[in-house]
Amino acid sequence: MDTKTNPNSADKASTVNTYYATTPIFYVNAEPHIGHAYTTTLVDVVTRFHRLKGDDTFFLTGTDEHGERIYQVAMSKGQTPQEYTDEIAGKFRAIWDSLDIRYDEFIRTTEARHKEVVRHILQRVYDRGDIIFGEYGGLYCTGCERYYTEKELVGGRCPQHDIKLEYRSEENYFFRMEKYRTWLRETIEDNPDFIRPERYRNEVLAMLREPIGDLSISRPRERVPWGIPLPWDDKHVTYVWFDALINYYSALESRGLTERYWPHVNHFIGKDIVKPHGVFWPTMLKAAGLPIYQHLNVHGYWLTDSGKMSKSKGNVIKPLELKDKYGNDAFRYYLLRDMSFGLDANFSEVGLAERNNSDLANDLGNLLNRTLGMLGKYRQGIVPAAAELTSTDLELKAAFNTLPQEIVRLFDNLQFDRAIEKVLEAVRKANKYIADTQPWVLAKDEQQASRLNTVLYNCIEALRCASIMLEPIIPQKAQELRLQLGLGNRNYTLADAAQWGLTPAETQTQSGEPLFPRVDLAALQQAIEVGEEALKHKAEVSIDDFAKLEFRVAEVTKAQTHPKADKLLVLTVKVGPEKRTIVSGIKQWYQPEEMVGKKLVIVANLKPVKLRGILSEGMILAAEDKDGNLSVTTLDRDLASGSEVR
Repeated sequence: MDTKTNPNSADKASTVNTYYATTPIFYVNAEPHIGHAYTTTLVDVVTRFHRLKGDDTFFLTGTDEHGERIYQVAMSKGQTPQEYTDEIAGKFRAIWDSLDIRYDEFIRTTEARHKEVVRHILQRVYDRGDIIFGEYGGLYCTGCERYYTEKELVGGRCPQHDIKLEYRSEENYFFRMEKYRTWLRETIEDNPDFIRPERYRNEVLAMLREPIGDLSISRPRERVPWGIPLPWDDKHVTYVWFDALINYYSALESRGLTERYWPHVNHFIGKDIVKPHGVFWPTMLKAAGLPIYQHLNVHGYWLTDSGKMSKSKGNVIKPLELKDKYGNDAFRYYLLRDMSFGLDANFSEVGLAERNNSDLANDLGNLLNRTLGMLGKYRQGIVPAAAELTSTDLELKAAFNTLPQEIVRLFDNLQFDRAIEKVLEAVRKANKYIADTQPWVLAKDEQQASRLNTVLYNCIEALRCASIMLEPIIPQKAQELRLQLGLGNRNYTLADAAQWGLTPAETQTQSGEPLFPRVDLAALQQAIEVGEEALKHKAEVSIDDFAKLEFRVAEVTKAQTHPKADKLLVLTVKVGPEKRTIVSGIKQWYQPEEMVGKKLVIVANLKPVKLRGILSEGMILAAEDKDGNLSVTTLDRDLASGSEVR
């Protein structure tokens, strides 16, 4: 966190001891995807880090639930807007809980406490003469729920949704945003780290060099009934951005926490919503007579080979699928390690698996396994007392004990990937320390017993310090690591990572399962290639290509969980007189015993492929509903196995 006082804050005593971080409140027009998961995981890591430092920390997330688009989606599903938003907001909360996101507050813009604050701020700005009634016409995006200028379009289309915009003209209330343009430009110029990284500061300053106009802040209630009515004119509801942005303040105000946390607020957002947060929001706060935020921190996009993720492209990555496949901490580690904050990054499942194998399994996991293995072999698993440290020992100690201060600096500068790499560099030094000191040689010489004790103790301390500094990123595995070291569930602080020698001698260690099992990269790559090949032909298949597929009835005679993958079932099926093995990812919906005796439809002439080490000789047909629930395709008549399906 920046130690400077925010000159625009009402509280001039902003210190590193208080930290308030927010995610955007996510629009409930769709379920959570990898973009939502990245921002929320990032803020979870940052706030865990500040708690580790001992800071008074508050973490806010939530959902944005009003607006025309929400109303339309709800109607299309035969639900009331409240029923629909209750459902989607519940899914966001459930996924964040599943991903071990430790937020302090989850706010919904449909809550009465939020509406009350919004109406109060609206009235305040209106009473100051900064909201006027008028008519406006322009190009409108229903996805973004805002008007665009010609300059903002890309190829004449919305830059976010890649759709043609419709021209709209209607009477609305307008916030006199242009009135505050000069003030905002000067504020940003006088505070270089107000918007971070610098490229996004420059982007906002470029917007402010020309008139920004006034902001339409209402919609006619007869057209958009789903919103907060204006306090002075209930025929209009509040425009979704003027409503939604206020959540950052209303969450505190409704709990009496404004004075404590608001002067220290750090917003974390994706680059697609820079203008609302960098222009609309600070001018709204200024007009309402409220202190502006301390920092606006802007990250880039996660991309795939086909570009930015979107539902229309079919390349949206679901976070829970990756979490279930690789473990939550490996997933978190990859997100933080492989994106440099502010820049775009390319998401790759192979990249995630490679990072798991190299950093987590090979470096950290290997250090733990080697250390506990030697302790078990040479000292019955009991941590020995260290003797006097040599220069080699002191180098290792310094590599870890000087890190906390460096990690704080890197976190304050939003260099999260570099902070992680610094810890891993120290872990690699610990592995090299083992190679250099050769404990296995020392163990052969009784006169070197004291030296061996010191080497083993230093390895334990390296692991303890690394686990503390990595805990915000891999919280569950960091605690598991310390349990294996025999350190129990003690809550360490970052200061404890700067001290050497906190592990008590005579501590009994307890070896366990590998923290991060290695992923079979060859099998993964092969499975991905098979999936990609199927997707190439998914959208459009000629009748000739389709005719090449052979569908057969197959009877399941045996089913068991894949020995190397909890989410896969290994099915033995009978296709006429022939027996085959089919590996299928249906374990989430079917237990092995449920499958035995079922007659399924399979694609019988696919090229066999190894999935996690087992050869799969076909693919079963299944259907998936809108909620992701899977049902295998069965028959309504008892046909003999091997029967052709046409």
